[in-house]
Amino acid sequence: MLHQRTLAKKVSVTGIGIHSGKKVTLDLYPAVADFGIQFKRIDIEEACPIKATVETVGATENNTTLGEGENSVHTVEHLLSVLYGLGIDNVYCEINGPEVPIMDGSGASFVFLFRETGIATLSASKKFFVILEPVTVQVGDKWAAICPSSKLTIESTIVFSHPMIQEQKINFDFTCENFINNISRSRTFGLLSDVDRLKRRGLAKGGSLDNCIVLDDFKVVNPEGLRFQDEFIRHKVLDVIGDISLLGHDIAGKVITYKSGHNLHNLLCKKLLRTPSAFEIVSASSLEKETLDTLRLPSGLVPGFI
Repeated sequence: MLHQRTLAKKVSVTGIGIHSGKKVTLDLYPAVADFGIQFKRIDIEEACPIKATVETVGATENNTTLGEGENSVHTVEHLLSVLYGLGIDNVYCEINGPEVPIMDGSGASFVFLFRETGIATLSASKKFFVILEPVTVQVGDKWAAICPSSKLTIESTIVFSHPMIQEQKINFDFTCENFINNISRSRTFGLLSDVDRLKRRGLAKGGSLDNCIVLDDFKVVNPEGLRFQDEFIRHKVLDVIGDISLLGHDIAGKVITYKSGHNLHNLLCKKLLRTPSAFEIVSASSLEKETLDTLRLPSGLVPGFI
C-alpha cells in the first residue's frame, strides 16, 4: 500500500446523527490523487467544500467538527478513522445534513461498506508524515505527545471513576488488519448520569443503545454487553486515529495520550505543524531511495501496512 487509494465507485449511507438526532444521507465518491478528504453540505445553497485538515477543525466538544457556523460537518472522527485504517486517501463526500451518521457508534459499518464497495489504487505515491522529534501538549492533568517511530503506534490511557472503566491502557501497533479486527468495532460510550446535561447543551439527541455503550452507576446497560473487555480504551484509539489523520498523510510516529480528547488531539496536531523541525513529509516512492541518515529515522523503517 505505497500508492494512494480511493473508492472504486460511489457509495451511500443513511443514518442518524448522534448529537443532532437528524436523519442524514452521506454520499461518498471516488476522487483523484492528492484530493484528500473533502465534505460538501448539499443542503446549504452555495456551500463551499471543506477539506478535512487540522486547520479546518472547528468545535471539538464531544466530537470533531470541520468548518464553522452553518457550513460545518460534525462527528467526522469515526469516518476519518476508517478511511485512514483502510488506507483510503482521497474521497469526495456530499452530506445533506450537519453530522456524519453515527451508525452503531463504531467504525464497523464503514469498514463493511468500503470493503464491499471496493478500493481502487491510484498511480500517485502515498506521502508519509515522518516524526523527527517529540512534541507534547498538556491541559491540566491531560496530555498528548507524538514521538519518532518507524511506524504508527498509539499508546493511550483513559481514567474514569466508573467501576466498569477505571484506568485502561493500550499499546496499539497500526496495520490495516489490526485496525479492522481490534479497533474498528469499538463503540462510543456515555454515562446515563450525563445524558440530561448533554441534551441541555444540544448534544446526544440521537444517542441510544443502538449506537452507544451506555453505563448506569454500576454496569453496562446494553443487553448484549461489551464487544471487548477493554472496548472503552479501544474506542479512544479509534478517535485518536481519526483526529491525527487530519495531518493529511500516513504517519510514521508514536502517539501517546493520557486522558485526552478531541480538543487535545487537535492542539497536538496544530503544535506539530508549527514546529517544522519536528517532522518531514516524504513520498513513498522516495523512501527506498533516501538513506535512513537523511530521514533521521531509526533503522528498519517499515510502514505499518498489510
